[in-house]
Amino acid sequence: MSPKTQNIINWVLTGLIAALFLFSASGKFMANEEAMKGAEMMGLTPGTMKIIGAVELLAIIFFIIPRTGVLGTLMLVAYLGGAIATHLEHGQSIVAPCVIAAFVWIVAVIRFPELRQRLFNSK
Repeated sequence: MSPKTQNIINWVLTGLIAALFLFSASGKFMANEEAMKGAEMMGLTPGTMKIIGAVELLAIIFFIIPRTGVLGTLMLVAYLGGAIATHLEHGQSIVAPCVIAAFVWIVAVIRFPELRQRLFNSK
């Protein structure tokens, strides 16, 4: 595969993750009815939802920027770990946050050679 093709694939995958998290964060900032209903069910206030949305937004910005992409990966996966714990606490399915976390890791390993080397070639 040519470097240009690989670069295009990297940015398309990054864009998919960015779109997913931007959609999620916008729901928290705009306080749409569905997001607020879910937040109330989990005992979260609108103010807390805005903080969570800000964390999501910051993490995705770090993920998109190549220089801070590995940090963004760690932030997104930590965020999703919190989502998994919250879902478990409230008896909800953890399939969606687990699949998203796996997808974030797969994209990060494809996109960041230094992460791939650190994870798979450590001595």
